[in-house]
Amino acid sequence: MNAIKQEGKKSKLQVFDQLESEVRTYCRSFKTVFAKGSNAKLVDRDNREYIDFFAGAGALNYGHNNKRIRSKLVEYLLQDGITHSLDMATEAKEKFLLTFQNTILEPRGMKYKVMFPGPTGTNSVESALKIARKVTGRTNVVCFTNAFHGMSLGSLAATGNAYKRGGSGVPLTGTTFMPYDGYLGPLVDTTSLLEKMILDSGSGLDLPAAVILETLQGEGGLNGASDKWLRNLERICREHGILLIVDDVQMGCGRTGTFFSFEKSGIRPDIVCLSKSIGGYGLPMAITLLRPEHDIWNPGEHNGTFRGNNLGFVAATEALHYWSNDELEKQIDAHAKTISAFLNRMASRYSGKISEIRGKGLIQGLVFKNPEEASKLCGVCFDKGLIMETSGPSDEVAKLMPPLTIEASVLKEGLNKLEAALQQLFAPAKPGELLQTKSS
Repeated sequence: MNAIKQEGKKSKLQVFDQLESEVRTYCRSFKTVFAKGSNAKLVDRDNREYIDFFAGAGALNYGHNNKRIRSKLVEYLLQDGITHSLDMATEAKEKFLLTFQNTILEPRGMKYKVMFPGPTGTNSVESALKIARKVTGRTNVVCFTNAFHGMSLGSLAATGNAYKRGGSGVPLTGTTFMPYDGYLGPLVDTTSLLEKMILDSGSGLDLPAAVILETLQGEGGLNGASDKWLRNLERICREHGILLIVDDVQMGCGRTGTFFSFEKSGIRPDIVCLSKSIGGYGLPMAITLLRPEHDIWNPGEHNGTFRGNNLGFVAATEALHYWSNDELEKQIDAHAKTISAFLNRMASRYSGKISEIRGKGLIQGLVFKNPEEASKLCGVCFDKGLIMETSGPSDEVAKLMPPLTIEASVLKEGLNKLEAALQQLFAPAKPGELLQTKSS
C-alpha cells in the first residue's frame, strides 16, 4: 500500500487504476477524486468545484446531500432506527408506503400494489418481466430499438445496445425487438407494424406476455415517444391481453417534468418500474408497481437481501414531500424552458456540427453529426468545471441532466460553461443555416 501511495503522487487515480476492476467507466471520463457535494455542485480533493449536469445518472434528482433529506436520515440513525430488515414490517417502510399512496398514487387516481424487488433498477425490471410471464403464462416480451433496461440477463435481453449485450457471455433470449417511435422516420407509426405482426399468424412473432418501454429513452439517445404512439401501444396491449410495462427508472421521479414520465399521455401501465431517485438521497432503492389483479406472487417467489433498505425508505419519504404541491413541478418547467432556449441557440449557431436537440424536462441534449464530437465536448466541459455525459448508440448525444433542485443561478453558470466549451471546440457556424429539431 505504501508503494501505491507513493505512486499516487503521480496520478490522482493511481489507487483506482491499480486496485479496481477494468470495468469502471465514469472515472475514465471524470479524472479526479471527488470529496464533497452540495445540491448541483461537487468539489474534488484539490478543492476544485464542478457543476453537476449528470446527477448520478438520474439518481440525484434532489441533489447531493439534500439538507431536508439528510436531516431526516441523521435523526433516524441517532434514534437507532432499523437499517436492514429484508421484507419485515418496519415503521420506516410503513411511512413510505402511506406517503407514496397519499402523495403520488391517490392524487393521480392510480391503483397499484408496491413491490420491493431489490436495490436497483434492473431488480425492478427483472421482477416486472417475471410477473408478466407468470400472469399471462407466456414467455415472449416485446421491447424496442435503442432501449436500455439494465445489465442483468433478463433486463439485458430487452436492451438494444450491442456493446452492453456483448458482455452477457450467454445468448440473450425471450425478447423480440420492434422499432421505437420515430425509428423508421417521422411519418411511420411503428405500432402499426407491431399490430400487424400480432394479428398475422405467419409473422413468427409469439404473442407477447408484455411490452416494455421507456417513454423517453435515456441511454438510447433521448428518443421520445409521442403521446399518440403511447396510446396506440396501450390499445394494442389491451386488445390482445398483453401487459404494458413502463420502465421509469431514469425518467420517473420528475425527470421529464411530472412525477411519472407517462402522465400527460393518459396511459395506465400494468406495471411501472422505479429506482434511482425514488431513493431520494442516492440510496439504493427500487420499487415495482403492479395493478392489484396482477399481484399473484407466492410468498418469497421473488426476493432479495437488500429489498428492505430502511434508510432508503426514510429518504424517499421525505423526498416525496416535494410532490405534495406543484412548486417543484413549476421549477422544473422553468428550468426546462431555460435549457431548451439555450440549446436551440447553440444548435442554430453550430448547425454544421449539431443535427438536432432532443429530450424534455430536465433531460435534454445536443445530437452531433460526428458522434466523436459529443465526447470531445463533454471532455472540454469537464476541464471547465462542468460534468456531463453522452448517450445514444454511438455516444452522439451530449446530455444535460442536472438535479431538479438546481438553483437558477447555478444552472445559468453551467450553461455558460457549456457555451464556452462549444466556442472552444468550434468556430461559429455560417448565418442562415437551419436547425432541425425533434420534439419528444
